[in-house]
Amino acid sequence: MDMDDEQRYHAVASRDGRFDGMFFTAVTSTGIYCRPSCPAITPKQANVRFFKTAAAAQEAGFRACKRCRPDASPGSPEWNIRADVTARAMRLIADGTVDREGVAGLAAKLGYEQRQVRRLLVTELGAGPLALARAQRAQTARILIETTGIPVSDIAFAAGFSSIRQFNATILEVFDIAPTVLRERAAARAVRADTAPAPPGVIRLRLPYRPPLDATRILGFLAERAIPGVEEVTGGTYRRTILLPNGPGILSLTPASSYVGCDLELDDLRDVPAAVQRCRRLFDLDADPAAVSAFLGDDPVLGPLVRACPGRRAPGHVDGNELAVRAVLGQQVSVAAARKLGARIVAACGKPLSAPSGSLTHLFPEAATIAAVDPGTLPMPGARARSLTGLAAAIASGEIALHPGADRDAETERLLALPGIGPWTAAYIRMRAMSDPDAFLPTDVGVLRGLKQLRRDGGSISAESWRPWRSYAVHHLWAALEQPTLLREAS
Repeated sequence: MDMDDEQRYHAVASRDGRFDGMFFTAVTSTGIYCRPSCPAITPKQANVRFFKTAAAAQEAGFRACKRCRPDASPGSPEWNIRADVTARAMRLIADGTVDREGVAGLAAKLGYEQRQVRRLLVTELGAGPLALARAQRAQTARILIETTGIPVSDIAFAAGFSSIRQFNATILEVFDIAPTVLRERAAARAVRADTAPAPPGVIRLRLPYRPPLDATRILGFLAERAIPGVEEVTGGTYRRTILLPNGPGILSLTPASSYVGCDLELDDLRDVPAAVQRCRRLFDLDADPAAVSAFLGDDPVLGPLVRACPGRRAPGHVDGNELAVRAVLGQQVSVAAARKLGARIVAACGKPLSAPSGSLTHLFPEAATIAAVDPGTLPMPGARARSLTGLAAAIASGEIALHPGADRDAETERLLALPGIGPWTAAYIRMRAMSDPDAFLPTDVGVLRGLKQLRRDGGSISAESWRPWRSYAVHHLWAALEQPTLLREAS
């Protein structure tokens, strides 16, 4: 949503929580930056500056408000909506690319020179890639300080700082509080709230989102597709194994009224930022449901479905490569059949966990492992088996890149050039692996059935009018098929 400073100030004056994370409010008279909804401020308009990122506010010399915790706001939906270099860079930085691979690695993934990337980010956001990554390191460190008993000295390196001195200085500068005091205050809050501590080895945190959230639909969608051994949905919680850049882990997500509870069990604490961002993409937690519903709710055909469920999300995935493989497994078969195929592939090729957790026993096999399999041994038609191993080989070689900062148009073209990858498969990968809010599946059986029932007079329906939110339109159609009453009322 494009806003000018006047509109931003009105959002701040009304303490509108819908804009938390979309921009940050800095007050020159106090040197503090806040969320738009912060209850602690009613600043004079002349004393206010606005920033697109927390990092830009920090670069300008402002420190985070201790009351509203602006660093813990939901992410901006802008970076998923946009497909330009800045948005792609923001998605990669959030995933931890700069900490793992430096600015050179970020630039290589984007296909630009380092100088170009720095210039673009500084010009638009007021902060370069190192400053943006530094802000994220500070937030990761705060999470570990407040939610674990790990020694503070170990947290410094786990969060990506090069020295304890740098870590201490950054935390003090950003939050105006020493790391040890942060831990003491977090422990005191937990005692007052009678909060049970997380089990040993578990990082417990809350993932904020902009309400409403149709949690029942998300859990149902994931449960229907959950591959035994890798995923499970029990008691309102989604759990799965995950392979992160530095090692394996297990994540658990439990939706609540104003946040999603997230438990992480990680072999390497450096993976906290990537794990958090992948959980957010999976549940589409950075979306702006008000904007989506306001747009699609005015549509004469889709409107009734949207108004009946304004919190609909478009679930992404924690691993683009895995989702691509699963998309091929789902070609021309039911969801249940694809799930069974996935379970057989995992049992045959997946790496067992060193310590199984409940029904979670394996990691989903990596692309290189699947690429090395003889297609003739796979439990599917020969042509599809060859498509599967061909796609896996393209991913393993780097020919196909489905990381968070992928160029959606370029990767879609490359996918379509592979044998056995048609428009449905490419669009499904684009929607879920690349978190495109505007992907559409015109040949999908569920979409066609939903559209057929929505045609009141037998006329045609153009999905073009649903841009730029066609992924959400697809999920409304799929969900409505599970609730026939909604379709009858809409038609």
